[in-house]
Amino acid sequence: MLAAMLVPFWYGLIQQIVLGIPFGDRAMPNAALALVTAGVTLTSLWLWNMHLVTEVRESELWMKFVLLWRPRSIPFEELISAEAVTYRPIRDFGGWGIRMGRKGRAYNVSGNRGVQLVLRGNERFLIGSQQPDELARALNERMSLVTRARA
Repeated sequence: MLAAMLVPFWYGLIQQIVLGIPFGDRAMPNAALALVTAGVTLTSLWLWNMHLVTEVRESELWMKFVLLWRPRSIPFEELISAEAVTYRPIRDFGGWGIRMGRKGRAYNVSGNRGVQLVLRGNERFLIGSQQPDELARALNERMSLVTRARA
């Protein structure tokens, strides 16, 4: 997808600036074409390098969209349940990223697997994961340790 987005811009840049053949019927000035190509390239590389880091820490679930958003954490005391699920990103949340949808909030990058969390107040939060079963298991273990420690 990245190549499909970048190839036309770079093709036009090379054709117009290097070969001296105007790109298109109404070619833009060389400086503008170079600026647009650089902008599209940098934006594409930024999106390509963006990823979600999820850590199960001693007292919280910690998440960060690298290159996009500040970290977010959810204390285990706030969690009621964690279950590995298959979901429909577009239908359930309107796509990927940091989303609000009819099924609550979601942090997801790709795919259709994740962990559905239920928080106090019946708030729903989905975290996309390439290893949802392992993440759900780790969260449930930590939640049970926190529950036992409180008792």
